Amino acid sequence: MLELSNVSVRYGGLTALSNVSFAVPQSGFVALVGANGAGKSTLFKAICGTVPLASGNIAYEGRDLIKLATHDRARLGISHVPEGRRVFKSMTVVENIEVGSYASPSRRSDQATLKMIFDLFPRLAERRKQLAGTLSGGEQQMVAIARALAGKPRLLLLDEPSMGLAPAIVDEIFSCIRLLHKDTSLAVLLVEQRVGEALELCDTGHVLQSGEIRFSGKPEELASDGRMQHAYVGDNK
Repeated sequence: MLELSNVSVRYGGLTALSNVSFAVPQSGFVALVGANGAGKSTLFKAICGTVPLASGNIAYEGRDLIKLATHDRARLGISHVPEGRRVFKSMTVVENIEVGSYASPSRRSDQATLKMIFDLFPRLAERRKQLAGTLSGGEQQMVAIARALAGKPRLLLLDEPSMGLAPAIVDEIFSCIRLLHKDTSLAVLLVEQRVGEALELCDTGHVLQSGEIRFSGKPEELASDGRMQHAYVGDNK
């Protein structure tokens, strides 16, 4: 579904990503893990089109994404849940969710989609008329994911969904993500520095260090690989 081939990104004279290649299959769940500064968020920016590539290519369902503007990529069925949630604090929960459908007019949410979202996040159903700015951090993360789901995406990009949240809330968020993937045909690309939780969710994992994918494998393979600790706590930029 999504394929990155030798993707490199540079900021000035610094290389943020170097020859990154991997794929997210149809209905697959892929995790990209690594410490802060490894290049994980830059990778999402490259996929979404907010930073240019120095070299390489990104294809989605066989289509060259490099030629498309950011908003056109969203219309293809790619939804991004950004790092830090970025909800619209002065809007209600429902209004935030509705905004997500506007990015993809041909895939507007309907009552069935809203029901699916509220079944997944019953706490949001209880707070549907509440201003997003008055919610807890975990609830705002739920709103951010719900907003991304409103456009009926085929590929969901999750950027550090655990950031700034208490462990119990992280467990709840990851449980919802697990249910979402299990019950739908949605493909998921998760960027996360909490390695244990990410590996519990994914089908395939890639370890990013200093802008390069150092090794990849099935969750059980990575969990037992002695290189994991070095990649996670090593000398990342």
